[in-house]
Amino acid sequence: MKRIEQNKARAGWGWLLGCWLIMALLGGCSDELDGGFKGEANKAVVRLDRLTPMPARVYDQQANAVKMAVAAMLSPGGTVMSYRPLQSYLEQKLGRPVQLIQRRTYQEVNEMLARNLVDFAFVCTGAFVAGQEQGIMELLVIPRIEGRETYQALLIAAADSAIRSLDDMRGKVFAFTDPLSNTGYLYPMSRLRKRGESVESFFGRIIFTYSHDNSIAAVADGVVDAASVDSIVFAHTLRREPELAGKIRVIERSREFGMPPVAVSSQADPAARQRYKEILLAIHEDPAGADVLAALGVERFVEPNPDLYR
Repeated sequence: MKRIEQNKARAGWGWLLGCWLIMALLGGCSDELDGGFKGEANKAVVRLDRLTPMPARVYDQQANAVKMAVAAMLSPGGTVMSYRPLQSYLEQKLGRPVQLIQRRTYQEVNEMLARNLVDFAFVCTGAFVAGQEQGIMELLVIPRIEGRETYQALLIAAADSAIRSLDDMRGKVFAFTDPLSNTGYLYPMSRLRKRGESVESFFGRIIFTYSHDNSIAAVADGVVDAASVDSIVFAHTLRREPELAGKIRVIERSREFGMPPVAVSSQADPAARQRYKEILLAIHEDPAGADVLAALGVERFVEPNPDLYR
């Protein structure tokens, strides 16, 4: 099974590399969101989300269905595998169907929360901060992982490359995750801004992968020279694929950031919101819930500390 998954991953990256090469031939939450991208037509920027339009998604409109959205911090396959046990657990606790809703970008999930189209969502830190500033979402709970409620951005490169610092990434191919990703975009952009640099002036070319595990695979497979990724996803990926440890080197670690939280729409029904919160806060006390948390790689959910997101 693992071999099949690896072959699928290689095939997927073959497609990705092909798209990247085609683009190269054709082209010859926070105030940091527009940093360095005012000239997106510049050949240094390859936006994978613009290659082909996504088909419209139609969701079951059952009045009693609970809708749980998940931002694509993992690639779609990884997200489904990780969150399906939680989906089943919530259905049992709530006595109602639960729909697992995925979107390709963090912004799409933010928009669904803004319109109160989902009951709650697992979002990234940068997307939450942006949504909080816009008044469209609020904290529900946050995950505690290995005793911590914070995580870091990691700048990574291939283990056998000559890259030893951010300076060595000048002129290289770099992978961002999503324009609203704290660790996969905002952090490296802030590092460039402090140097008076932009994407166009610093990197030779960039791509957006739209999940942290895709960025990790892009570095491991030589599709890009370096990337910025979520430390939690990085650790999870190495546990799942230990052979990657010999292929990737961590170049730099950021300061601590608040863990990607679970958020609700500011328009959410107070009673329903409280019920979801109660279930998530108590899930670690249930043996069946412990299996759910293990699939997510989470120790437990805890009351949110708003100071972590300011």
